[in-house]
Amino acid sequence: MLDQLIPFLLASILLTISPGPDIIYVLIQSISNGKKAGLVTSLGLVSGILVHTSLVAFGVSVLIKESETIFLIIKIFGAIYLFYLAFQVWKSKSDISLDHDKVNINNTTSLFRKGFIMNVLNPKVTIFFLAFFPGFLWDTEGNLIFQFYFLGFIFMLQALLIFGTTALLAGKTFDFLQNYPASGVVLRWTQVAIFIIIGFLILL
Repeated sequence: MLDQLIPFLLASILLTISPGPDIIYVLIQSISNGKKAGLVTSLGLVSGILVHTSLVAFGVSVLIKESETIFLIIKIFGAIYLFYLAFQVWKSKSDISLDHDKVNINNTTSLFRKGFIMNVLNPKVTIFFLAFFPGFLWDTEGNLIFQFYFLGFIFMLQALLIFGTTALLAGKTFDFLQNYPASGVVLRWTQVAIFIIIGFLILL
């Protein structure tokens, strides 16, 4: 079990700290509306992960129980999808855009709801979980739904810690990104490497 959980945790942390819409959104909210806004937004985003975990757990677990071949196919397509994401990041611009004009927040309830909806309505998250989670199941003959939710809880916990830290350190993070334009290039190639490494981890 630990042989799967430790790589899963490391991969989850690397994915969460890599630049993406969620962590950038937390950064924007924190800079524009304060640390509390960033923390509440983080809670909303992380809560949405429960929905995606449920969709993957109840859908994929049935398929895996049916056939080991299907499980292998899911892992292969998952790795291919991660390689595709790496290619997409490689093609993208290295600029990090923090657009304050798009921020319009009234209260904490609105913040939480917006973060939750932003996460739930993003189909790419479900597709990503479909690609990511099955490769780290530790017992395909056991309770798969429990294993999916356990992995989902670990992913939520580390994401909340990282998003929360980002909210608390938002000012310093923003200053660093602004003062070092080349950081965008470094972050882009870091993200490419992360997707490729995790793709191979799933296959192996």
